[in-house]
Amino acid sequence: MVGLGELWLPILVSTVLVFVVSAIIHMVLKYHNKDYTRIPNEDAIRAAIRAGNPVAAQYIIPHCPDMKDMEKPEVQQKFIEDQSR
Repeated sequence: MVGLGELWLPILVSTVLVFVVSAIIHMVLKYHNKDYTRIPNEDAIRAAIRAGNPVAAQYIIPHCPDMKDMEKPEVQQKFIEDQSR
């Protein structure tokens, strides 16, 4: 049986190779470029967000702090309005 001490170098080399190959694939093939698109009215949206003066964070719209809020009709209507586009 081979001990972990004998395998540390192959593990390290394979980890580095997988990272490098993955980075090259994503940079050369630009695999995820189609995941991001431009909003048609970007300037208006940026102005609206700046007007709200939010702190730096990640936000979800519509915001539901609790799963029970998902059952409320006004929250369901927000999701329907967002999906209808």
